[in-house]
Amino acid sequence: MATEPRWKDSPPSETDAHHVSRFTGALADVTGARLAAEDFLRGLARDAPPSSPDHLDDVLLVVAELAANAVQYAPGPFELRMGRTSDGVHVVMCDSSTTLPTPRRFRPHNGGGGIGWYLIEVLGEQVSVVPHEHGKDIHVFLPW
Repeated sequence: MATEPRWKDSPPSETDAHHVSRFTGALADVTGARLAAEDFLRGLARDAPPSSPDHLDDVLLVVAELAANAVQYAPGPFELRMGRTSDGVHVVMCDSSTTLPTPRRFRPHNGGGGIGWYLIEVLGEQVSVVPHEHGKDIHVFLPW
């Protein structure tokens, strides 16, 4: 983790520091969520470039996996929230299912998935799931 802020001396405006996108839950919304995340990150990179070239791709991969899981396991609308922290990016995926994610064994020959949640946990510095009566919020903090 960085010990000194990498941001400009002036605090960011609210429009620069946070982003919210809402989706209906259609399959094409996985791409939409990734594109929304890419727009946010490109804006963020103008003020604070990532400390590693891999960080942008890691955040995009996590967003795509979270969106794909929302579409597959939580039918209905979902919301992507993104914000910057002092040394990273905070991603929140809000979906309509109260079922908590559970790791599954990765079986590439059976086409059964199982790699997505593993990638989210490995790439995120901190991952938490907050269930509530209307679904759950998955918080992932990633380095930038």
